[in-house]
Amino acid sequence: MIATLATTAAPLAKAAMPVGQHAPATPGLFGAVLALLLVLALIVGLGWLLKRLPGSGFRPPEGMKLVASLSLGARERVVVVEVNGQQLLLGVSAGGISTLHVLPEPLPATPAPNLKQLPNFAHLLSQKLRKDP
Repeated sequence: MIATLATTAAPLAKAAMPVGQHAPATPGLFGAVLALLLVLALIVGLGWLLKRLPGSGFRPPEGMKLVASLSLGARERVVVVEVNGQQLLLGVSAGGISTLHVLPEPLPATPAPNLKQLPNFAHLLSQKLRKDP
C-alpha cells in the first residue's frame, strides 16, 4: 500500500508547480509612476472640487471683507470688517464677538508696500556682522 502511494504521488509531485509561481509579479517602474500620477491627480481633483463646493472655507463670503486686524492679547483681537459697504469695529475674544462701534466713514486704504524700495538684506547683514565700529 505504501508502494502504491509512492508510485502515484511521484508523477503528481513532478506536475505540481512551485510555491508562489501564480503570485502576481511586482509592479515595474512604469506601474509605480502611473500609480503616483494617479494619486497626484486625485489630490488635485479633490482640491478643485472642494474650492467649488458652497460652504467650503476656502473663499470668503461675498459682501464681507476683513479690512484691518489688531492683536490685543493671546486670544483677544480688534478687527474692522466691511459688510456691504459699511465698516464695523468688532471685538473678538475667547468668549465671543461683540460690536464695539459702527464706523461712520470707511478707514483710509493703506497702500501696498513697495518691495523694490526695501533695503538689501545682504548689505544690512554685512553691516551688522562687520567687526569695525
